[in-house]
Amino acid sequence: MDHKHGLLNAFDEKLEYCKNKPSNRSMRVWTFIENNRAQHKAWGPWTLWSVRKIKILSFLFGLTVTVLIMASYILTRDQKGLFLTPSPYQFTVVSHLAQQPLNPSFTTDNTVVREVVRRIVAKVDFSRRSVPDLGEVRAKEANIFTAIPRIFLPNLKNPCWYEEFFGNITADPYGKNLYALYSKRFQAIYDHLGRAFPAHLHQQAGRHYRLRCLPFFYIIGQPKCGTTDLYDRLRLHPEVHFTTMKEPHWWTRKRFGIIRSGNAFQNPYPLNDYLDLFDQAANQIQDHSMSNSSKSHKKVNIIIGEASASTMWDNNAWVYFYDNGTEVEPPFLVQDFIHAVQPDARFIVMLRDPVERLYSDYLYFGMANKSVEDFHERVSESLQLFEGCLAERSIRSCIYNTTINNLMPVRLQVGLYVMYLLDWLSVFSREQILILRLEDHAANRKITMRRVFEFLQLGPLTLQKEADITKSPASNTRRPANRNLGPMLPITKEILQNFYRPFNQRLAQVLKDPAFLWT
Repeated sequence: MDHKHGLLNAFDEKLEYCKNKPSNRSMRVWTFIENNRAQHKAWGPWTLWSVRKIKILSFLFGLTVTVLIMASYILTRDQKGLFLTPSPYQFTVVSHLAQQPLNPSFTTDNTVVREVVRRIVAKVDFSRRSVPDLGEVRAKEANIFTAIPRIFLPNLKNPCWYEEFFGNITADPYGKNLYALYSKRFQAIYDHLGRAFPAHLHQQAGRHYRLRCLPFFYIIGQPKCGTTDLYDRLRLHPEVHFTTMKEPHWWTRKRFGIIRSGNAFQNPYPLNDYLDLFDQAANQIQDHSMSNSSKSHKKVNIIIGEASASTMWDNNAWVYFYDNGTEVEPPFLVQDFIHAVQPDARFIVMLRDPVERLYSDYLYFGMANKSVEDFHERVSESLQLFEGCLAERSIRSCIYNTTINNLMPVRLQVGLYVMYLLDWLSVFSREQILILRLEDHAANRKITMRRVFEFLQLGPLTLQKEADITKSPASNTRRPANRNLGPMLPITKEILQNFYRPFNQRLAQVLKDPAFLWT
């Protein structure tokens, strides 16, 4: 029996020292791996007479119940009470692993970890993904494609359209919006939009229509690479507006009912709730459009952005919704759906040295007992888990493996930039994706922002307005307590540099820019 999302038979000798030098954390992971291996060993009818009969029958019963529950869940999407476990085929809850402090007496054998990295690097490949047919994509999420037209209003730079409104114009159209219900700090904005709603309805032939919009551009990644700073500066441009909240995470999480990783699935956020996030900007676009129509037919140049830093890399929900039982890689990725809806969309990606990104990611999350030693242990453990996956699967399969992503105590996979970029380039052209480096942005924000303005085809700014945008303090910098920890250990840096090197080399080749080597 071969289940796709576990680690299976991957660690016979590769984590031997974890057995010899146990800690609470390493023993938990080893137990998970051993249990997985035991569950997936082949057996046949001739073994039913053995003493394991009861265990086997119990396992089969549990598996059957689990599959039935998952099938019912997928068909009904009644997600309350179903926990976000690593995959439908796992019975071990692993989300608590990353919260457990490491045993300080546990010392990593760095020679073994170096060998783990060497074996990983030897298996790196950059084969092309299989891109699904457009018809398959549209059929998989038909509700999206029936609500969004294929052609947008020609007099607007931003993709917008008029949608007939059938509700009561005196009722609050945002009263049931899940973003508003789960984010009380935005309630005042929705209250204001509700009061302004009737005035922004367009009437024609006795019917009411509302202006709906999608983003002209997306800031899609990566986490801890300066996306918040870029967002804060772009917001100051008079032609740029953003969603009500910076990171809706609709394409990657909310439309599936993932509110917070590790928590129970909730009700999926409907497409209309996501579109509501653009209404504040849509109202301004409509006001400018109405003003222009009375004077000239000049195109309205206001554009909307969306800045969910998970969009580039997070496809963890695929195993629950798009897995047909035969795939080891996601048959559909987020970009397939965005491309089907918006083939002309633009994307901005901010990257940084993946070694430093990982350390910043570790420091950012509020775990207890943070230290450079703890970071080193987490890196070592994550590398071993990743290598175990590679024993049976491709690089792409492992970076999209929900089990691995939930097990690893640090997010190694997020720094494999070129893997995600190549998958985005399988559906979008290179000209539609602007790739920036945080190091360049920090050194000269004026040059970076001018590149962004040119990419988005924004109008010229006064010198004063440009100065306001480029000279403001950096956003979302490292907390003082985290700065006090100092840099990572030299051995950790060496190991991570060796791990990321082949991916950085390929990235530099794709972008034709040696700066992305980070050497």
